[in-house]
Amino acid sequence: MSDAERATTALLELMARLRDPNHGCPWDREQTFATIAPFTIEEAYEVPMRSIATIRNSSRRAGRPAVFSNCIHSRMAQERGWFDFAGVASSIHDKLVRRHPHVFAGAPVEGLEAQSRNWES
Repeated sequence: MSDAERATTALLELMARLRDPNHGCPWDREQTFATIAPFTIEEAYEVPMRSIATIRNSSRRAGRPAVFSNCIHSRMAQERGWFDFAGVASSIHDKLVRRHPHVFAGAPVEGLEAQSRNWES
């Protein structure tokens, strides 16, 4: 198992433990999609700010994006039988493959402007 696989597994197991109805954290157990929304928005704003800090300060640590929102949303959805983290990762994977036909499907490379237009479409 790779370091990435170990870290992802540990993170997902941690979230399951925090949400455990009998032994988890009271705060984490009580979260719903509605109550976690403000934290999701806050985290969404943090990611670009950390990226800017990384560029300005050449700080390797500042640019690490937080994934708490993806983790807790996936866990809450899994508890309802909707989807899980693997489904989220798979959908991101499929989207990136679909949006990069010049890399994965043998399509010609058309330049950055054409790639941007294709991405948006």
